[in-house]
Amino acid sequence: MRPVDQPFPGLDGCRVIVTGGTKGIGAGIARGFLRSGARVLVCARHEPADGAALPAAGGRTAQFTRADVRDPDQARQLVATAVDLFGGVDVVVSNAGGSPPAPAATASPRFHARIVELNLIAPLHVAQAANEVMQSQPDGGSIIMIGSVSGTRPSPGTAAYGAAKAGLHHLVTSLAIEWAPQVRLNTVVPGFVATESAAAHYGDEDGVVAAAATVPLRRMATPDDVADACLFLASPRAAYVSGTSLTLHGGGESPAFLRAGGS
Repeated sequence: MRPVDQPFPGLDGCRVIVTGGTKGIGAGIARGFLRSGARVLVCARHEPADGAALPAAGGRTAQFTRADVRDPDQARQLVATAVDLFGGVDVVVSNAGGSPPAPAATASPRFHARIVELNLIAPLHVAQAANEVMQSQPDGGSIIMIGSVSGTRPSPGTAAYGAAKAGLHHLVTSLAIEWAPQVRLNTVVPGFVATESAAAHYGDEDGVVAAAATVPLRRMATPDDVADACLFLASPRAAYVSGTSLTLHGGGESPAFLRAGGS
């Protein structure tokens, strides 16, 4: 297999935005593009913590701007900043998102609204701003949404998040039609991903190991795995891929009835 520390062909000089790109999956995506010769702008709501380095690879380092992409004005400014820095935008990866666990019966209306806003409405804000730029570029552009398997199956404990991700998956299919042929839109749909915050979702180290054991490939995805999927979808090798979802779950989840039967 291709080592993850090698550049992906066809992306040298590509102008890229990665939202939520300072840590976790987003940082892995940013490193993948940098390794492949791209120029990358990452954003987050807050400056990286003291001593935290911006994503770097291949002798390049991502540039950073503060942006809360839930705010449509800040989403537009994010894209404008990339245009000022790079002269245009070829790829946007909408990665910012997430949700703490909360029981749907008792979570506040504001909590639910904010989760939907972050995971569904904010990516739309960024996509609208990027599309406006990409439509006028000779080679258009590619917009990649980071979805979740929580949007394809029940998501108990994060119901609003799962519903928002389901909406995001559907949103891509509509925008891919509306904005064609200049702009391609696709979704990467990860399952379990091992990041620095994995323990917050799966418990302690034993919980992380136990969750990984349920995956047919016997491991969680890494941020590099997610990055590789994004690199493919952004590249000329995916020139005819639009309006689709690339599921990245290591083979899926074993059906509960198999465990119940002792299989």
